[in-house]
Amino acid sequence: MNFRRFLATSVLALGLSQGAIAKPQLIDQVVGTVNEGVILQSEVDAIINRVKGQAKASGQELPSDDALRVQAIERLIDQTLLLQLGERMGMEISDGQLDQTLANMAREQGGTIADMRASVEASGESFQQFREDIRREITTQQVMRANVDRRIYISLQEIDNLLKIMDQQGGNAEEYDIGHILIDIPSGASAEDIASAQERASKVIDMLNDGQEFKRIAIASSSGSKALEGGQLGWMGTNEMPSLFAEAVKGKKKDDIIGPLRSGAGFHIIKVQDVRGRQVVETVEVRSRHILLKPSIILSEEKARSMLAGFVKDLRAGEADFAALAKEYSEDPGSALKGGEYDWTDPTTYVPAFRDTLMALEKDEISEPFRSTFGWHIVQLLEKRVADKTDLAKKNRAQQLLYNRKFKEESFAFQQEIREQAHIDIFAEE
Repeated sequence: MNFRRFLATSVLALGLSQGAIAKPQLIDQVVGTVNEGVILQSEVDAIINRVKGQAKASGQELPSDDALRVQAIERLIDQTLLLQLGERMGMEISDGQLDQTLANMAREQGGTIADMRASVEASGESFQQFREDIRREITTQQVMRANVDRRIYISLQEIDNLLKIMDQQGGNAEEYDIGHILIDIPSGASAEDIASAQERASKVIDMLNDGQEFKRIAIASSSGSKALEGGQLGWMGTNEMPSLFAEAVKGKKKDDIIGPLRSGAGFHIIKVQDVRGRQVVETVEVRSRHILLKPSIILSEEKARSMLAGFVKDLRAGEADFAALAKEYSEDPGSALKGGEYDWTDPTTYVPAFRDTLMALEKDEISEPFRSTFGWHIVQLLEKRVADKTDLAKKNRAQQLLYNRKFKEESFAFQQEIREQAHIDIFAEE
């Protein structure tokens, strides 16, 4: 049996009257390999069906099924590479951590996990499959952050320079709703490859200028990470978008098409979908303390989680002191000596798992153990306030904007690097 065409077959039971074996029935099909892993037709179909469902709900026109198939496979390649890297790193998302994430998602939508299950099943999807999709998404996000964070360095001079720019902008800073299409240039591209990519980029711009829908063209043509979302990058200020984009969008108006802009990744096409004055949102700051345990060869994932669960039980019973436990056990050198305490901080600067868990707590409440990219934590919310516009708050904001910009740039470069090192084979449709 050709492995490229069939993952497995099922043999039907012998017919009582005919005594013959029925023909094998196709269960699933392998459409490609990524290193030692495989991409299945069922995975491709699931992504395509989800995109079609979302497009139908929003009345959006989609490109051909062939274009959707290419984009779905591209997304699965990226996901598979990150999951394989996560496995080598020993990164696992426990059922407890997954349930906590789902509960946070449901709470943000004003419901419960039971409501979420009902909604997913009403759309025709399996809730168990939905859970596993979320587990994979959390894993890929954590793998990406763990590997990209180490590539990011922000100097004090960069923060000071940005603070001066922000002071000059005052309340007049603008935000842009950006659509993005990337026509990529492969590694080691020849002059002909580059010219061909530039020609394709020019054709895309012509189609957009002729009034064709941006999202549809992005799904069909873009190699960007948000291609299946129609290239939607959302609202960003110029201080947090990649430098190449920031220079290009300044002074542009709604519906302007920009590009092609050349970078090491390829040719970028940007649509300014809307412009607004920066939305002034009151900044919430929190004071908290936590205990971090980092799994290792000596300390397993389950042992780290169970140790923290024991701490929580003792703390809630009044049989232990948080500061003493943090000083003895926490592996966060920055806070352990202070009893695990963090000073007033904008919670958006924390990694998502830590931020979401912390913000779901009431004052003085202690969380259940949860996993982040750094390891296993428990956290206690000590105080919460609406921040004033202190110098510290401004510096934190500037640092976060610089981080957002560099993370976008470095994450794409990282994804390209692991692709170049991988063995990828996508089979032609028969």
